[in-house]
Amino acid sequence: MKSVCILPALELLLIPPMAEAKPFPPAKLIAGIIFSQAAHREAAEKSLAREYGLIDLKSGLFPFELTDYYEKEMGSHLTRMFLSFAELIAPEELSRIKLRTNELEEDLRLGFGEARRIVNIDPGILTSSALIMATAKDFSHRIPLQHGIYAHLELLFTKAGVRVLDWTYPDFKQPEYQEFFLSARRIYLAQRRAIRSNSLR
Repeated sequence: MKSVCILPALELLLIPPMAEAKPFPPAKLIAGIIFSQAAHREAAEKSLAREYGLIDLKSGLFPFELTDYYEKEMGSHLTRMFLSFAELIAPEELSRIKLRTNELEEDLRLGFGEARRIVNIDPGILTSSALIMATAKDFSHRIPLQHGIYAHLELLFTKAGVRVLDWTYPDFKQPEYQEFFLSARRIYLAQRRAIRSNSLR
C-alpha cells in the first residue's frame, strides 16, 4: 500500500501561489526617423500621426554620424529625430507596428518618386523601466516577437537615471537622446498615474 504524504496546514500556507499571467501594462509608442531632407521628415511625421494619433513630444534634430550604415542607401548628412505618441499601446503590438512602419517607408519613397528609401522609421516602446526598439535583424541578445521582428532592449531607467547596456547603439548613449527619453518617460508616468486614479473613482 502506497503511503500518502499530507503536508500540515501551516506548510500549505507557506507554499507560494503559482504566478498568474496578467495583461501587460500599456506602453508609450516611440518612433525615430532618419532622413536627409526636411520635406521627407515632415511627410513621415504626418504619416505617423495619421496612423498612431497625436504626437505629444518631439526631440530636437540630431546629426546621425556615429555610423555610416544607411549612407549607401540614403546618402550622407543624415539626421535623426524622435517622436512620442499620446495614445498608449499594448506592448505586444510592437511587431505589427514595425511591419506597418516598413510599409510607410515604402509609401513615402513612392510618393516622392525616389528610387531608394528616403526615411528610416524605427518604432519602439517606452515603459517605466526600459526603452525597447523593434528590429528585423537578429542577434544573440535580441528577443523574437513575431512575424520576423525582434525586440532590442536599448536602455534601462533607474532611480539614478539612464543605464546603457553592452549592446546599446552608440548614438543612444548620447545625453541628448537620453534627455528626450526621460522627458517622454515623465509624460508616460503621469499618464499611468491618471489611469490608476480614474480606475479608483
